[in-house]
Amino acid sequence: MRIGLFPGTFDPITIGHLDIIDRALPLFDKLYIGIGRNANKQPLFPEEDRLNWIKECYRKDDRVDALVYEGLTVNCCRRIGATFILRGIRYVNDFEYEKAIADMNRSIEHGVESIFLTCSPQFTSVASTLVRDVYKNGGDVRRFIPEPVIKTLYP
Repeated sequence: MRIGLFPGTFDPITIGHLDIIDRALPLFDKLYIGIGRNANKQPLFPEEDRLNWIKECYRKDDRVDALVYEGLTVNCCRRIGATFILRGIRYVNDFEYEKAIADMNRSIEHGVESIFLTCSPQFTSVASTLVRDVYKNGGDVRRFIPEPVIKTLYP
């Protein structure tokens, strides 16, 4: 069984994330979306909301599940039986950063490979960081986020 983990903070999940997930699904029998707890990041949205948004986005697809994890991503892979880590790439500098992480992960856990998908051109500028900044400053982010997030942020 081909099991993958797509790690991130998903603060919030965006249509760019959905693009990567949807395009990656044919590669896996099961894809976990892993919300990583990162001591260096202070999320805007509660963990529970982020988890619920992902689950709601994929409630009709049993190939997708979501979880929260702490610590090394490769340790999470071991726990869920994932042999692949999925990462989305928007720009060249994303690749350089992600390659270094992939090399470290492979050094720690030889049985886990990283797969990089480039984002679709229309989603290149859609980043959670930018969406959060626009939202915090009173801007309308509805065109960048999926329906479950819209329902929470714009009741």
